[in-house]
Amino acid sequence: MIEVHDLTKRYGDRTAVDHVSFAVRPGVVTGFLGPNGAGKSTTMRLILGLDKPDAGTATVNGRPYVQHAAPLHEVGALLDAKAVHGGRSARSHLRALAATHGIGAARVDEVIEITGLTSVRGRRAGGFSLGMSQRLGIAQALLGDPQTLILDEPVNGLDPDGVVWIRQLLRAEAARGRTVLLSSHLMSEMAQTADHLIVLGRGRILADAPVREVIAAGGQSHVHVRTPAADHLAAALQQDGATVTPSPDGGFDAYGVDAAAVGEAAARGGWALHELHTVEITLEQAYLNLTHGQVEYADPSAQTANGADR
Repeated sequence: MIEVHDLTKRYGDRTAVDHVSFAVRPGVVTGFLGPNGAGKSTTMRLILGLDKPDAGTATVNGRPYVQHAAPLHEVGALLDAKAVHGGRSARSHLRALAATHGIGAARVDEVIEITGLTSVRGRRAGGFSLGMSQRLGIAQALLGDPQTLILDEPVNGLDPDGVVWIRQLLRAEAARGRTVLLSSHLMSEMAQTADHLIVLGRGRILADAPVREVIAAGGQSHVHVRTPAADHLAAALQQDGATVTPSPDGGFDAYGVDAAAVGEAAARGGWALHELHTVEITLEQAYLNLTHGQVEYADPSAQTANGADR
């Protein structure tokens, strides 16, 4: 379990992490989200003792990371996949780490197989692609069979098969009762992998809730309709209590009503339907709504396109 209490980190006059408190519990995959500059990587570094906080505490399995006698058995971390000795082979790199904790060669070979590195275990890590470097970093994180995993953007550089593999791996680790903290900018993947989300913006917590609650808070599902009788059908739906707003394609969006009710209203009025479908709020849309105004480097045209300036 990871517990963060009132964690604060400043760099000069810039506050990267601002009185942040949260808990990452075992048995679930917790997604760690936020725009660039939100403080995610800094928070991970503070948890792992790589930076010193100006205030607050961060503990892993009940104590600060630096106080663990055998940290590889407690925490497996991937922050920078390229932070390896480029002249060593994948197996030599892992065996050198294993030697610091009395981990045997059999476990090294096991994590090499788990991460799909068997065919390249003798190759120098400096020649690895980003995807293979990610697999090596994950092998390193798994080496001590730790109770806690902290992974920063682990799917970067992975092909589609690799993305599915890491998703299944992390969910399996959580099912074993492990604590998993995962950051990623791929919202579609996070929606399929994470059970719980912690969202940062400008160093502060914006959300700390199950994925379904974050999505539900991000907007309302609605029904999109196109019909030659748009005015008549819209008026009928409004009489039934729906909220109707025009859409750019000449149709309208109906809120507070489902597709079946719209179809029945159209049938009663004898109005043809050219299009009728339910629009569900995605995690990406909910995330953009939640972090609007918290982005350090924003593209005005993208904000407008996403409806953030409306």
